[in-house]
Amino acid sequence: MRQNMKTPVQAFAVFVMSLVLLVSASGLCAAPRAADQSTRSQAMLMQEVHHQLVMLPYFSVFDNLAYSVDGATVTLVGQVTQPNLKSDAEKAVKSIEGVTAVNNQIEVLPVSMNDDQIRRAEYRAVYSAPNFEQYSMQAVAPIHIIVKNGNVTLEGVVANDGDRDLANIRARGVSGVFSVTNNLRTDKEMKSGT
Repeated sequence: MRQNMKTPVQAFAVFVMSLVLLVSASGLCAAPRAADQSTRSQAMLMQEVHHQLVMLPYFSVFDNLAYSVDGATVTLVGQVTQPNLKSDAEKAVKSIEGVTAVNNQIEVLPVSMNDDQIRRAEYRAVYSAPNFEQYSMQAVAPIHIIVKNGNVTLEGVVANDGDRDLANIRARGVSGVFSVTNNLRTDKEMKSGT
C-alpha cells in the first residue's frame, strides 16, 4: 500500500511536469492563432485599402490604381490623369487604422489633348461592344483605359477570355493609337490568383 502513495517531492514533480506540458501545449496553439490573426488583419487591411481607393471622388475609367500591403506599409502604384487623385489616394490610405507608412509611386499622366481624344474614342469603342452593357452599368468601371502618349493599356477584370479578346480588338480599332497592351484578367484568373 505504501508503494502507491507518492511522496510530496514526487507529487510536486508531477505538478511541475503537468504545468510545463500545459504551458508548452498552449504555446504551440498560440502561434497558429497569432498567425491566423495576422493573416486576417492583413486581409482586412487590404480590403479597406481597396475600398478607400475605389471611393475616391475623381477616380475614373481613365485611371488605374493598384496597391500592395507589406505589414503596415502600403505601396500605391498605377496611373492617374489628375495630380490631385494621386495625393487624395495617399491621404485616404494614410487615414486607415493600422497603416503606418504609404509609399506613393502613382504616375501622373502627361496632359495631352491627343490623349484625351483617344481616351474618349477608346471608351466608346470598348464600352459599346456587344454584350458589354454589364460592364458599363457597374458603379466602378471594371475595364480601365490608360492612355499615355498615344499608347493604350487596358487594365481590370472581365468575365471571360472572349470579353478580354473583344475589348482588345475594339481598342486596337481606334485610330491614332500607336499600341495597345491588354492587361485585362478574367474572373477565373482573379479567383485562382494567377
